[in-house]
Amino acid sequence: MSGHSKWSTIKHKKGAADKKRAKIFTKLIKEITVAARMGGGDPGANPRLRHAIDTAKAQNMPKDNVDRAIKKGTGDMDGVNYEEIIYEGYGPGGVAVMVECLTDNKNRTIADVRYIFNKAGGNVGTDGCVAWMFDKKGVITISKENADEDTLMEVAIDAGAEDIKDEGDSFDVLTAPEDFDAVKDAIDGAQISCEVAEISMVPQNTTAVSGKEAEQMIAFMEALDDNDDIQNFYTNADIPDEAFDAM
Repeated sequence: MSGHSKWSTIKHKKGAADKKRAKIFTKLIKEITVAARMGGGDPGANPRLRHAIDTAKAQNMPKDNVDRAIKKGTGDMDGVNYEEIIYEGYGPGGVAVMVECLTDNKNRTIADVRYIFNKAGGNVGTDGCVAWMFDKKGVITISKENADEDTLMEVAIDAGAEDIKDEGDSFDVLTAPEDFDAVKDAIDGAQISCEVAEISMVPQNTTAVSGKEAEQMIAFMEALDDNDDIQNFYTNADIPDEAFDAM
């Protein structure tokens, strides 16, 4: 399993017990604001906004917070103008990493990103240096406790999913970005509970890291996740489950 997929599942399972809830809310508010600014305030006509709102609901964000973020994005309330930036580079063991940021201060953000990469023994690269290694996909992660493969295959493939991958204790349903909502709606309609549902950058191939490098990679991902300007990150690191179990 790629490092990003495992990390997303772990964050979901931590759920309400996560002490970083305020930080999660800050990132979600940014995403809702930008989504509303770019595509309008109607989630029915704005898939990015709909997904951001669904994620906020899953994190139990108060409705008032969501509504204010939408109004800031549509200009009905004063708000900060965030810029979207993607940085690419290499982490511990030479793994490929993509970092998506929303920031109101580009100089601060790039300085922070460079520091996080350098501290982990990696480096920020040039635009396009690793993007070619990833494909944009919808990813829906479902615990094997919530669905068997045959049922999930029937529901997801019929709705337009591209593939279903066995990830040990869960399945990853992969979709084209434009088919993500239809597949997610079909899975929800079948009353199959999802652990994670997101548009992601899926690596075409993974790079195995173990031992010290696996520990460094997890610390690196924690640092990326802890930065307010970093919305998402993606990696082709293949990290053994036991490294995460030690967290």
